[in-house]
Amino acid sequence: MSSAPLTRKEQIDQVATSLFKSRGFAATTMRDLALELGIEAGSLYSHIKSKEDILQRVCFKMADEFNAAFNEVKGQNVPAGEKLRLAVAAHVRVLTKNPPAAGVFLNEWRHLSEPSLSKFHDMRYQYEESLRQIVRDGIASGEFKVTDEKFVVLTLLSSLNWLHMWYKPEGKMSPDEIAEFLSNLLLNGLKNF
Repeated sequence: MSSAPLTRKEQIDQVATSLFKSRGFAATTMRDLALELGIEAGSLYSHIKSKEDILQRVCFKMADEFNAAFNEVKGQNVPAGEKLRLAVAAHVRVLTKNPPAAGVFLNEWRHLSEPSLSKFHDMRYQYEESLRQIVRDGIASGEFKVTDEKFVVLTLLSSLNWLHMWYKPEGKMSPDEIAEFLSNLLLNGLKNF
């Protein structure tokens, strides 16, 4: 079953996302985007408001995908270790679904202007706070032997968020296998792995 053809706006977003990931948001011009699309630069503005408009759509679409995946995990009535394993798997699935968009989301959000930047920061804080709560629950139950949930979550996300740099859909591991491997490594450590 083939998917519906992309609208011009979706084509613009897809090509811009690829350019933003490879060149960076600041270094990508509207002329670059038009050239890649094979259209005149001026005609882009009949489809989009600005380059930042595209960045906002990419960043907030990814944020919504992360939150939707994580909301499914939050509702699970399982021990903290299993919940964190499910959260890692959900995070990996979102990252691997569209690596270029993940790269833009993780690296180019700094170019958002207000009020979008504050909204993005709030969404990111809430996501990270939900992960910290899982770790706090695991500490309280005695399941986790750590004392600093903020450090744990920063380490976890730092490990996971590089995935878009090396993940290849045709690679030897599927997203589920990567999630399983990383969750075991991050939750059990090297000695128990």
